[in-house]
Amino acid sequence: MGYPLVPLMDTSTGLLIDGRWLDREPKLAVINPWDSSRVGEVPAATEEDVDAAVAAAESGFERMRRLAAHQRCAILDRAAALLEERRGLFTDTIIAESGKPRRYAAAEAARAVQTVRLSAEAGRNLHGETVPLDAAPGSENRRGFYIRVPLGVVGAITPFNFPLNLVCHKVAPALAAGNSVVLKPASATPLTALLLGQVLLDAGLPDGALNIVTGSGPDVGMALVRDARVRMLTFTGSAPVGERIRTAAGLKKVALELGSNSGAIIDETANLEVALERCLVGGFAYSGQVCIHTQRLLLHESLAEHFTARFVARARELACGDPALDETEVGPMIDRGSLEQALAVIDGARETGARILCGGLAEGPVLLPTVIDRVEPDMPVVSEETFAPVVTVETFGSFDEALDLFNRGSAAGSHDYGLACGVFTRDVNRALRAAERLDVGNVHVNDSATFRADLQPYGGVRDSGLGREGPRFAVEEMTDIRMVSFNLDS
Repeated sequence: MGYPLVPLMDTSTGLLIDGRWLDREPKLAVINPWDSSRVGEVPAATEEDVDAAVAAAESGFERMRRLAAHQRCAILDRAAALLEERRGLFTDTIIAESGKPRRYAAAEAARAVQTVRLSAEAGRNLHGETVPLDAAPGSENRRGFYIRVPLGVVGAITPFNFPLNLVCHKVAPALAAGNSVVLKPASATPLTALLLGQVLLDAGLPDGALNIVTGSGPDVGMALVRDARVRMLTFTGSAPVGERIRTAAGLKKVALELGSNSGAIIDETANLEVALERCLVGGFAYSGQVCIHTQRLLLHESLAEHFTARFVARARELACGDPALDETEVGPMIDRGSLEQALAVIDGARETGARILCGGLAEGPVLLPTVIDRVEPDMPVVSEETFAPVVTVETFGSFDEALDLFNRGSAAGSHDYGLACGVFTRDVNRALRAAERLDVGNVHVNDSATFRADLQPYGGVRDSGLGREGPRFAVEEMTDIRMVSFNLDS
């Protein structure tokens, strides 16, 4: 059955600056990707609004740094409890503005609760170490230690595909460490972030500790990037935008979680039932609009024909359509431009000799699950990020060949990606070899590339980004080390 979407917003539709909701003109419409209905509207912030938000965050930082760790983390604990209470509202909002199927939207809302709680735990356990200064000649009578201190204002720019949990992965660790935040959510999905802002205010967050500005990336986002008062930028999005941000950021700390063409290697020893189920989810969950989308399947030649046939048959059975329905597994692309771009990549693959085994067509805003074989590593459908429900099939003879093929395909396009790879094998030696040789930030044995636990260190290498998320690791990224030494001769 379908679900009527509850009213999404009340007064929290403006810019959040210094603890107040401020209205602005003109407005940006928020559009439901499934039926093109108008979900809501938010202000199009100006550079002056960004300036005001950063100024408020500077004051907010002074308030945050005066709070004890237990006080900051108690706020996050209360926020997690409120997120839990309002999970239905968050689920409906995610569905309405992002088109994410209900099963995945509900899972995201649940994960966000965990992310905030983990951030509170990380804030309580943030610590430094003693430094054995007397181990250095000339420092025999000195003792030392270092502490971790907050950076100041953190600028966070978040994507449309996880409008709640990826915001929590940036905002909650920053607050746990004692920073303040200026958040620029994706223009397509700002309402979820504004609801989160209200949750944090309701939990007792000081004025100015979290400020939210809505608007376009080139205008609002880049104004935040260029502001010298911002001490760190944390961004999730495409590699080209990440490159521009890093160039414009100057001497700020930067954490970037960028694109990928991740995949999975399935050898002849693998449990094929497990591989099939995990790769179906990895390949088609949220229409493949996931950074760690399992875009590539590398199959041992002895099982390739059988596995591919089963994979295609299951892909054809996936329920596509209205994301508000319980049974829907594949919903709409985020917008028409993304759909057309994905179709162009598929057409390009077909024209250069690839074979479309299923899908390759759109039904309204939904791109049908697509499987393609007879591909080469340098084809864009393999080497570039498709960000769509498109999975390619390659074959290999030996396991070492598979490792080389994966690494080569990741570097064959205009970007040299290295985010994640799944490895399905029952051979522990092969698993360990994959962990050492795959040039990625995440290797998942007997799981698809799309696995992520919110407490793990998460991030990529090369053009897939720098820095690590996961609350404990993000808290460390969002602090500075301050060395303290004592001269005992005085």
